[in-house]
Amino acid sequence: MATRRCIEASSWVSKPICSKDVQLHICGVPFTLGRELLAARSAKLAELLKLNPQEDLSHLLEDIPADPKTFELVGRFCHGYEVNITAENVVRVCCLASFLEMTEDHSTNNLLKMALTFFEQKVIPSWNKSVRALRTTESILQPASKLGLVDACADSIITKALTNPHFLGEPEKILTSDDDGEDNENTQRPNARRRLFVLDWKYEDLTTLSLQLYEPIIRSMIQLQVSSEYVAASVCRYAKARVFSTAAIGDDMPISKKHYQREAIEAVQRLLPHERGLIPCTLLFEMLRLSIALDASLECRNGFEIRIGKQLDQATVKDLLIPSHGYAKELQYDTECVKRILKIFYCNYTSPDVSGLITVAELVEDFLAEVASDIDLKMSTFISVAEMSIAASAGTQRRSDGIYRAIDIYLDKHRYLTESEKDEVCRVLDCNKMTPEACEHAAQNDRLPLRVVVQVLFVGQLQIRDTIAKEVQGSDDGMRKSEEQLEEETARIGSSEDEVRTEIEKMGSKVMELEKECYMMRTGIQSNCCSRAKKEKVGMWKEMKRKFGCITSMHDCNCHVKKKKVHPR
Repeated sequence: MATRRCIEASSWVSKPICSKDVQLHICGVPFTLGRELLAARSAKLAELLKLNPQEDLSHLLEDIPADPKTFELVGRFCHGYEVNITAENVVRVCCLASFLEMTEDHSTNNLLKMALTFFEQKVIPSWNKSVRALRTTESILQPASKLGLVDACADSIITKALTNPHFLGEPEKILTSDDDGEDNENTQRPNARRRLFVLDWKYEDLTTLSLQLYEPIIRSMIQLQVSSEYVAASVCRYAKARVFSTAAIGDDMPISKKHYQREAIEAVQRLLPHERGLIPCTLLFEMLRLSIALDASLECRNGFEIRIGKQLDQATVKDLLIPSHGYAKELQYDTECVKRILKIFYCNYTSPDVSGLITVAELVEDFLAEVASDIDLKMSTFISVAEMSIAASAGTQRRSDGIYRAIDIYLDKHRYLTESEKDEVCRVLDCNKMTPEACEHAAQNDRLPLRVVVQVLFVGQLQIRDTIAKEVQGSDDGMRKSEEQLEEETARIGSSEDEVRTEIEKMGSKVMELEKECYMMRTGIQSNCCSRAKKEKVGMWKEMKRKFGCITSMHDCNCHVKKKKVHPR
């Protein structure tokens, strides 16, 4: 049955016309449909057929918001066939049904109500279907906006992003010099918040939307404070998909394509968050290079420079090598742009930690060494960039070997400089901060002016003298320390002997006391033993006499003893 209906439906196209049929041309494709069936569902076609019964109505439907495929679906509905409404065609069906006035007032269970119900119940609750439906509005933006379909899709997307920012994509990976050893937060270590939003299906990417749809949605998300790291992730991916993925920019690029890319990169700059560390510095430099090549607005270029300047300590020398364009095309690299970025970095650096300043100073020194070989690099530009590097590391113990290396390369590639000009270039070099190795090299460098060579030799002599003095002082300090330690040890030993002698005397006194106490105790014990022995002897004799009958009673015994008692004379 379904197959038969499909065949019949396809027969509407270029079907032989009869008196009860009407033929319409939609986007150059002819459709033959029944007059009564169309009039029964469409109030607009019913009115047109009533006013023009014999005429071709195609010229009256030139502004119809439909393509042949959508109009065929409407024809199927009018002829009583089932229609397959999806997220990809529901917006077009709604717009066409609204244009043809296929409302409930004209006919119950009409197409407009059916399509709008599907849109509200099936499309709006889903992120994927909302994005797909919104993508189809690009060709019929005005009628879709009039029906409120564009705003409904956008609101659905924004609401879901507020609840789950993971829909916007994973944040960009920020790679630093510490990433070689172990993973850290810059290498996309998942945090607790990110783990809450793990999705089990493939979700539609907002970067597939056109710029006129994408930009207002992201702006609304920013105003509603959707997480900046996820907004940045979506915008960066949009730049990669819509700008970087195209062919290389050149004079042979079509004007229309270049215009589109310029609009895209300017929109990307407007949408990117300003927080430090959300976007890789290398990617920001790529965007800046592209904005310069596309001749984007000054506001666009300045926006990228400001974002780069806030995190310049994360950049590499390769990032700073920006090709020259326009007025500075005679130079190999755009040093003026680098100077502006450096000023932004220094003006925004508020951390008490000077490590960032030192990192940028080293970065600029390496950059100077790279651009010093440019024969067209002006002396004033070289000096100004070098001074900015030196100013950044002022007050630190950094060596000036990097500046010396850049000066050496510059003088080697610009041998036409006079002695006074060479002296002016070397003015930024602090010989007192050069290492002994650099001083040794500079003392034999015939490219340096004589004044600098003499100064280097003098500094070298001072370094040698300081080294010797430190070694001698170290030896003296060592000897002095040894003597002090010996005296302390002797004093400690002497005091220890006195303490031992005192302790021995105390112990001797205690031993004598113990011996005396022991003697007294022994004497007492012996006397007690003798008296106990005498008593025991008398007691035994009395007992023997009692046993043999010599004593009749205790009284007799006592009397007998008393009688024997001898009184003193």
